Amino acid sequence: MSRPYDSMDPKVMDDDMLKAAVGEQGPQEEAGQLAKQEGILFKDVLSLQLDFQNILRIDNLWQFENLQKLQLNNNIIERIEGLENLTHLVWLDLSFNNIEAIEGLDSLVNLEDLSLSNNRISKIDSLDALVKLQVLSLGNNQISNMMNVIYLRRFTCLRTLTLSGNPIAEAEEYKVFIHAYLPDLVYLDFRRIDEQAKEMAKIKHQYSIDELKHREAQMQARLEDEKVLREKLAAHKQAFIEHLDGSYLFNSMYSEDVEGNKLSYLPGVGELLEAYKDKFVIICLNIFEYGLKQQEKRKMELDTFNECIQEAILENQDQGKLKVAKFEEKHLLNLNAMREESELPNIEKKLTECNDDIADLFNTLMTLEMQLVEQLEETINIFERNITDLVGLFIENVQSLYPFCDEMAQCRDLENHHHEKLLEIAINTLEKILKGEMDEDLPDDVRALFVDKDTIVNAVGASHDIHLLKIDNREDELVTGINSWCAHLLDKIHKDEIIRNRKRVKEINQYIDHMQSELDNLECGDIIDI
Repeated sequence: MSRPYDSMDPKVMDDDMLKAAVGEQGPQEEAGQLAKQEGILFKDVLSLQLDFQNILRIDNLWQFENLQKLQLNNNIIERIEGLENLTHLVWLDLSFNNIEAIEGLDSLVNLEDLSLSNNRISKIDSLDALVKLQVLSLGNNQISNMMNVIYLRRFTCLRTLTLSGNPIAEAEEYKVFIHAYLPDLVYLDFRRIDEQAKEMAKIKHQYSIDELKHREAQMQARLEDEKVLREKLAAHKQAFIEHLDGSYLFNSMYSEDVEGNKLSYLPGVGELLEAYKDKFVIICLNIFEYGLKQQEKRKMELDTFNECIQEAILENQDQGKLKVAKFEEKHLLNLNAMREESELPNIEKKLTECNDDIADLFNTLMTLEMQLVEQLEETINIFERNITDLVGLFIENVQSLYPFCDEMAQCRDLENHHHEKLLEIAINTLEKILKGEMDEDLPDDVRALFVDKDTIVNAVGASHDIHLLKIDNREDELVTGINSWCAHLLDKIHKDEIIRNRKRVKEINQYIDHMQSELDNLECGDIIDI
């Protein structure tokens, strides 16, 4: 049974409600008092209980980014929403609400236990992202179609299911059906499933289950094929040569070419088109293969660069750690010596030595960092030249700026040659029609083009312009794409180095400040007492 509206006004979750809940459910006694004084950050909260609050709408939970357990049961919630940022959620209770549809759970990929019992749900769906789901409670809803059970077969981790109180639970074959179609289930409606009952159910529905498994296997194969295609397309896009491994570009030239499609009915144009297409596709494949090779070169260049950067940073860090270790060993001896020393001049001498050592360490660490900055800057500059040259070479070869490689130019040359041949055939056809020597039948819309020379020349020219525009656009797309990638990559590399340098300088200053503060406290405390 879902929850009726209380007499009090429905509530929306706001900061005051959330702070109160966190405060009540947080640590108690001395730890609790300290937490209340310092404040508890929502991002540190792992469990949150908001039941019996008369909440109408889920909201303002985006700050609980590390939440693992959430109780929202016994409210008047109508929609599942506002949970997008709770990606670490493992346990969610939305029972005893007024929810009519399962939705808004796509980002909860770590959810293992979901309770939606006592709502108004009539269909089990929209749970696909919950690949870790082990416990699903849907009792006392309005689920009436037994086919909803089939949907649950995709959840291979599901072991506990509650559907009692739904119309389907009244069906005579309810338990047998579930035993047969969900063989990995361990508990159904709060009872452990008997293995013998499972086996009997399997035998009874064997034929239907075998058919279902066959369809599922076919579907899985299709999904895997689609995944492979998506991954290939993504790889091709990274190389900026997507859809150039076949006839896609050629076909796209004719997809919006009304006049060109009409002219294909002319005698001799079919053979001309086939020859044109074959040569055009070969050129596209050449660009495609060249693009893959260039992508591999860029990847190798980037991998080598990253390795050099990491090696330089690690080597510099090791040098810094060695300097710090030597400093700390000597510094600790000096501190112990000062604590045991009773003569003020000797203490002052040790203090001066410690201050000098701290200053020397600061200078040493900052010098190491400056050396690293110069080393990385040189490495980045070399990489920038190399990657820019690779990108430039790729663009130049595709654009035919070199005489030995004329890929896109060959596409245009082919189009120009085809245009000339097509125009020749069209003019000859016009002459035959005007002389009454045309033996072949032409569709009416095609014959309508042959009223005079200007009309047919314009039709052939319009087709030609569309084809050239498609070629130009694909070339522009390739050039713009790789240039943009290169610019963003180099920009990110420079920004990352600035961030790394600032972080390292901050670490050095914080460490030196800590050591200096420690020494100052010793000077103001122990030494003055002496």
